[in-house]
Amino acid sequence: MDKECPQEFVTLAHRMADAAGEVIRKYFRRKIDIIGKDDNSPVTIADRDAEAAMRALIEAEFPSHGIIGEEHGTVQADAEYVWVLDPIDGTLSFISGSPTFGSLIALARNGVPIMGIIDQPISGERWVGANGRTILNGSTITTRACPDLSNATLFAYGTELMEGEHGASFRRLHRAGKRKRFGYDCYAYGLLALGFVDVVADCDMKPYDYAALVPIVENAGGKITDWTGNPLTLSNPGFVLAVVDPASHHQASEILA
Repeated sequence: MDKECPQEFVTLAHRMADAAGEVIRKYFRRKIDIIGKDDNSPVTIADRDAEAAMRALIEAEFPSHGIIGEEHGTVQADAEYVWVLDPIDGTLSFISGSPTFGSLIALARNGVPIMGIIDQPISGERWVGANGRTILNGSTITTRACPDLSNATLFAYGTELMEGEHGASFRRLHRAGKRKRFGYDCYAYGLLALGFVDVVADCDMKPYDYAALVPIVENAGGKITDWTGNPLTLSNPGFVLAVVDPASHHQASEILA
């Protein structure tokens, strides 16, 4: 399937990231209310207002496009082009004052992500994956080589991965790596695309958590799938594995299996 993303959509995505960042910076390291959602995850006015700002731009420019947003729901999910938004991926980091969260903006065509942005509005870093390249603040970036996972740097969301029915699989992968860190949210995938992390594994992810990461990792030379090696679309289960190159990804998949 053609994964080319028209420039007008990339331009709009930059405007959306600018709008979300303007909202988020007003609330960062401020005393604001923390609201518990039905799944016990936190949300703030910054999450909701940032997504609303992005959705308003889409609706004004391309009203026929669909939107899947973490905070304000889904419209026209069967459209050819669907925007997938997570205004603050890593709300716990945000409310803890840690600048390792990010705004995630993806555009999917017929269910396949063709463009993704990670925007870190505090550090001023913006990753954009589209049309064969991943760019960080204007410079093309690539993953690094990791021929042996025994020397790999592994990041993951949290120790929850050690538990549950897939815990044994993740513990094998965790033992295989050399350096491990938890809790970096989408920022870990940006570091993988930049060539500083080799493997990122996550579970219980929704489309707005991973859709933007797919073009960023793939266009930087990495491979990102579910834990069984299936491509990530808007209907995948929430297990995500990103690795610096296809050969190393195969090693990681075999360990998880």
